Amino acid sequence: MLTPSLLRCLLRGRWTGLAGTFVALCLGAAVLTASALLLTSAGPRVPARYAAAPLLVHTPGVPGDDNNFAENRPWSPETVEALVRALTPVPGVAAAVPDRAFYAQAVVRGRPAGAHEARGWSTAALAPHRLVAGRPPVGAGEVVLDRALGLAPGSPVTLLTARGPAPYTVSGLTDGPGPYVSDGEAARLGGGVRVIGLLTRPGADPAAVRAAVRRAVLGVVGGSGRVLAGPDRAAAEPAADARTRWIGMQVLTAMALLGGFVSVFVVASTFAFRVTQRRREFGLLRAVGATPRQVRLIVYGEALAVGVVAAAAGALLGAAVAPAVGGVLVAAGFEPESFGVRFTPLPVAAAVVAGITAGLLGAWSASGRAARVRPLEALRDHAAGGTPMTRVRWIAGVVSVAGGLALAVASGSAGEDALVNDVLLAAMALIAGLTLLAPVVFPPLVRGFSWPISRPAVGMLAGRSAMTAVRRTAATAAPVLLTVGFAVLVTGMVRTTAAAYAAERAASTSAAAVLVPDGAPGLSDAALAAASAPGAITTPLPTTVYGARPLSALGDGGLAGDEAAVSEWVARDHGWRTGDVVPLTFEDGSTVRLRIAAVPSGAPAEVLVSRDTVRAHDPSALTPEAYVSRPAGMAFPGARTVSVADRAAGDQAEEDRLVWLFTLLLVGVSAGYSGLAIVNTQVMAASARAREFAVLRLSGTTRRQVTAAAAVEAALVTGIGAVLGLAVAVPALLGMRAGLAQKSGAAVPLVVPWPTVAAVVAACLVLAAGASTVFSGKTSFTLKNAQSKPPTSENA
Repeated sequence: MLTPSLLRCLLRGRWTGLAGTFVALCLGAAVLTASALLLTSAGPRVPARYAAAPLLVHTPGVPGDDNNFAENRPWSPETVEALVRALTPVPGVAAAVPDRAFYAQAVVRGRPAGAHEARGWSTAALAPHRLVAGRPPVGAGEVVLDRALGLAPGSPVTLLTARGPAPYTVSGLTDGPGPYVSDGEAARLGGGVRVIGLLTRPGADPAAVRAAVRRAVLGVVGGSGRVLAGPDRAAAEPAADARTRWIGMQVLTAMALLGGFVSVFVVASTFAFRVTQRRREFGLLRAVGATPRQVRLIVYGEALAVGVVAAAAGALLGAAVAPAVGGVLVAAGFEPESFGVRFTPLPVAAAVVAGITAGLLGAWSASGRAARVRPLEALRDHAAGGTPMTRVRWIAGVVSVAGGLALAVASGSAGEDALVNDVLLAAMALIAGLTLLAPVVFPPLVRGFSWPISRPAVGMLAGRSAMTAVRRTAATAAPVLLTVGFAVLVTGMVRTTAAAYAAERAASTSAAAVLVPDGAPGLSDAALAAASAPGAITTPLPTTVYGARPLSALGDGGLAGDEAAVSEWVARDHGWRTGDVVPLTFEDGSTVRLRIAAVPSGAPAEVLVSRDTVRAHDPSALTPEAYVSRPAGMAFPGARTVSVADRAAGDQAEEDRLVWLFTLLLVGVSAGYSGLAIVNTQVMAASARAREFAVLRLSGTTRRQVTAAAAVEAALVTGIGAVLGLAVAVPALLGMRAGLAQKSGAAVPLVVPWPTVAAVVAACLVLAAGASTVFSGKTSFTLKNAQSKPPTSENA
């Protein structure tokens, strides 16, 4: 019967073999804890600019993936005026402040600087921001700026707007980001209103005020307005923050999936190897009366005991590092500036349970194998580990490989958002499948790799040993497979994506240069006019219009002011046909009736309207970039021209920066686990081969030859793992290349950074050969007189 005292004895005698499992589960629990805390903290936050407003009246809807992170439909100017008139006299309401914003940046020392959304001065009270010098803006041409810009009240300043540079005078300084203009100028230049902030009087009953405000809103707009209070005000976050949070969720989800997968993978590999080593021990237990269930419980008991301690330690470690990881995500642009880690017990507890579960799942297959050991196994030598393949293992391995290949093929037609996850899942499935099929795959690979070194005695010994002990070879090659496979995969993803982007750029333009923003979020009309050829600006102007839902739109010079063109699927979705007159709401809240002039196939946006129409109704619309005839090297307010190649390289560098940080998170997790597993399996293998090394020493082999044979075998196994790692990564990368080629419309080369791959393989080789050399040398030295000692279950 399995008692706690027996389990303690077994653990005490096996603690060196379980040390690697403990570290693996500890790191896994740390990754899961940090990811869980970050995921639960990644919800929307109350925007800082509304922090002092206890109540917000907001247009319905929340920006999200369903509407491509577009802002909600704004109210019309007439509706805003009616809401302000209805809300101002509500008992307890001190002020109802519409939030009108438009693009404007102060130009300091020739470059745009500071925040790039200007608002009316009355909205400063919603933040709240205080005036620290000068006076509020009262007329056109006056502005209050952030004191951090270093300008003094009364000094002239240029504000870069969507139309171009405009002269202003600094009337005051504030302790907030600004800029702030007069309320009248904000009403004239600002876009549509989506939020009305309410300031309440001291002593007002919040519940009563909220109920009264809700009745007032219902009387004006019905269901087209929501009243938000307390944490619910987070629904007013900008669409840009919602998109950034969504990107962060993808990163954190990938981290959690990879951490859980690698934890189970390493633990399963370790326990499988331990069961192979201990077959004689389990045979002795069966011989003295232990049942298969009791043997299974021994393995589970060890996994549970190690898992509980490791998961608890990992949870503490993960909670400690979560804030630092959150800071990295914000700095990398994967989370908005408002992001911060919230410590709650539920994610930590869930991570502890997940860590323990990972340990038990890792021991599940090994426990079944241990339970099948028969009493006669105590009399046999199981260096080879018995029959390596079972029917279940065959089925699981074939299904995993087939599933991985299917996912690799499917990634060729996957959407942009799902492409990376499909590639990762394909690689995981292939890794699992090849690991399960290792006893079948490894013998021919071992024969092929060992043939060139079969003439020297040391090489022949290493090759025969690797071929005989298939389970040991598979266990020691598995972490190399994991390391090389993921390294090739993620680095190949980065380089292949960059190559696809460059190919698309080269195939899509013949312009002399590209006009790009310089310190600004986009290009103004003035910069476009200065950099374009003489005549009208032909670069489309992006905006959002609103039909039944938000629609991406472009202002194109080829349409009249009362015309629109819609894509085929938008026309089909809305039931529109050529010649129909349809109402479209623009960013300023105005609804304009436009005649559908065409329903083109392959339209660059969902809706096309005239450029003048966009500018008239979206005062903050900016062009992301423009191909121009001016040469590279010219500068304009908030913009400059660069060559097409430099633009592609600049975008690639920025993309690589973000993707590389994401890559480092994934590679760091997998490489850390794999390095641990490589050393751990080599230590376990060396300790389990004590009798083998003793026989070699007794037959006249020197200590140096023993260690050399172990090192050569480790190198041989590393080479096999590296080859299988490439076999895992290349199909997934080929599927990704097909998907990128389909989206870009150009041939995309498969780019694998071979120097990086070589460095990873070299690191695996150093770890494997180094650990094998050190521990085999120690074992062969300490067992010089092993013939005088009876064999134990540990070295049998």
